[in-house]
Amino acid sequence: MARKAAVTPVLSPSGEASLAMLAGVGPAVAAKLQARGLATLQDLWLHLPLRYEDRTRLTRIEDLRNGVPAQVEGRVVAVERGMRYRPMLKVAVEDEGQGTLVLRFFHFRQQQVGQFAVGNRLRCFGTPKPGHLGLEIVHPSYQVLGRNDDPELGDRLDPVYPTVEGVGPMTMRKLIGQALDRLPEESTLELLPSGWLDGLGLPSLRSALLTVHRPPPDADLAALAAGTHPAQRRLAMEELLAHHLSLRRQRIALQAHHAPPLAGPGKLAKALLKQLPFALTGAQARVFKQIREDLARPSPMLRLVQGDVGSGKTVVAALAAMLAVEQGKQVALAAPTELLAEQHLNNLRGWLEPLGVRIAWLAGKVTGKARAKVMEQVANGEAQVVVGTHALMQEAVVFQDLALAIVDEQHRFGVHQRLALRDKGAGGNSVPHQLVMTATPIPRTLAMSEYADLDVSAIDELPPGRTPVQTVALNNDRRPELIERIALACQEGRQVYWVCTLIEESEELDATPAQATYESLQALLPGVRVGLVHGRLKAAEKLATMVAFKAGDIDLLVATTVIEVGVDVPNASLMVIENAERLGLAQLHQLRGRVGRGSAVSRCVLLYQAPLSQMARERLQTMRETNDGFVIAEKDLELRGPGELLGTRQTGLAGFRIADLARDAGLLPGVHDLAERLLAQQPALADRVVQRWIGTAVRYASA
Repeated sequence: MARKAAVTPVLSPSGEASLAMLAGVGPAVAAKLQARGLATLQDLWLHLPLRYEDRTRLTRIEDLRNGVPAQVEGRVVAVERGMRYRPMLKVAVEDEGQGTLVLRFFHFRQQQVGQFAVGNRLRCFGTPKPGHLGLEIVHPSYQVLGRNDDPELGDRLDPVYPTVEGVGPMTMRKLIGQALDRLPEESTLELLPSGWLDGLGLPSLRSALLTVHRPPPDADLAALAAGTHPAQRRLAMEELLAHHLSLRRQRIALQAHHAPPLAGPGKLAKALLKQLPFALTGAQARVFKQIREDLARPSPMLRLVQGDVGSGKTVVAALAAMLAVEQGKQVALAAPTELLAEQHLNNLRGWLEPLGVRIAWLAGKVTGKARAKVMEQVANGEAQVVVGTHALMQEAVVFQDLALAIVDEQHRFGVHQRLALRDKGAGGNSVPHQLVMTATPIPRTLAMSEYADLDVSAIDELPPGRTPVQTVALNNDRRPELIERIALACQEGRQVYWVCTLIEESEELDATPAQATYESLQALLPGVRVGLVHGRLKAAEKLATMVAFKAGDIDLLVATTVIEVGVDVPNASLMVIENAERLGLAQLHQLRGRVGRGSAVSRCVLLYQAPLSQMARERLQTMRETNDGFVIAEKDLELRGPGELLGTRQTGLAGFRIADLARDAGLLPGVHDLAERLLAQQPALADRVVQRWIGTAVRYASA
């Protein structure tokens, strides 16, 4: 899932100073930093390194190990330029121990080629990997040394920061160094009472920031890489504490509002149940009962319903909607994409219009007179259930009497948008009940922290008759067999997804790009209609392709992971996930959920590049062994480490800047204890902790 932008914490008044005060920050650089959300000193204090490079020592080439970053020094002994799939430059370097290492470049300029003249001395850094002629480093960083040059080695680990477009890595390092030189004294930065952290083995905040940015040579590099160093845990702990305090405060504040009690006889809900072509599962019935009890109260419901793909969350939401409509109230259902919203619309029309319920559709593509008419129907109450996208949350949309707001996949909405929908209640002190749905099963530990302000329900049972998706892991060497299988499936009238992890070629990751895969499959499968969809296409183009696939006009859809949420194509029975070793369990499971939605036997092929890391091996094994999203979510929490998921931290649904709920779950019991102590003994201090990390976003915590 896409990750939300985090709110910039406020560490101290001096941290609010503009970056314009730093040497080297003129208007042009300031604009580039601002575009990345970096405007003040505190932004740079918390622009933390992605990883560290150890340039404090030189390693003999014969001592290099596969996958272990190292720095070597040697002379160029051979240079080769070639053209296979793309331009390539290979440089062979030999050190004094007679060891030879190949440096390989795919992206290079003519000027660089001249630097690699035979006999030139190089100092280079990178990660060795097996090549055709032994170990090689792809795109190392390097320095050309003069005949008498003997530059000093580094005296500490070098941080590597997230890139800022237009600002080079050395410039970023210098700017962050200047910002750190302006860190306030410990007594100014530290908020938590003296002694409260003694039992946790964590440093002060100032010490933690300096260690994370300037780790000494003897620092535990493995702990820093894993995000488990005490300095990193100190920062994560305080951010988690602020988050938890804000959720507790938000829950208390929300309960002070009034919501319309919806405690009627439930005739419409019963009528809906009677006409459904299936019976509710036990889990659906249990969750609807919990929702019904919440709605009967005069205080606002705030309930999260989590359930695997296909577990029947929408039916439960429709039953809840009937309780509101029966009382003469309105219901809003918002989904993050037009495709997903339209699927909800079609389901609700099929279920509710036979009962006489009036449904309105409000999305971005509804314009002109049609839009004005829908807005009028919403405002005068003629529209009883309103389905749409973020368009529902615009200021111009006025409800006559909104009593229930249903938000699907809420983490894909901006926080202001969700708050805007909640604020469309009857006015005054009254707010609508809120029902939040997600198809991402959440481990219990994370639900306790991430949703400390919500009641959580789980639909942990699939409807009967669903055939479990058969999952196999396949080495990429067997790709030709797979393509034959796809051709056969398409001839039989089935449809296929082929998911790529990247849109285009990357220097860092050699994952197959979607565009190249699309062109290759078109050539290999001449009788098959192939489509392409990825995140960089315009919304209208994506929607048109997805609609064509759903209509059966496309046999094979090549896609990036943009299709992981909400697409329902029952005829699709084969899912291929390329570079499956690069994705986390939760994302693999979401993608697999796109098939198995019809009656035919469905299969998911996890195509991987060998060799596999131990963690990737365990993930693929878990996918083969179970289809249960809740089991997978717990295993994901157990396995997941930072840097494993294409370098993307998947913290679930919170916009954390430092904390990672999967990695830092062990901090949560201590965080909860600290929160209770602060609220009971130092409520003013609790406010300052929240203000530091979340600021004005407190009100939005559970929007």
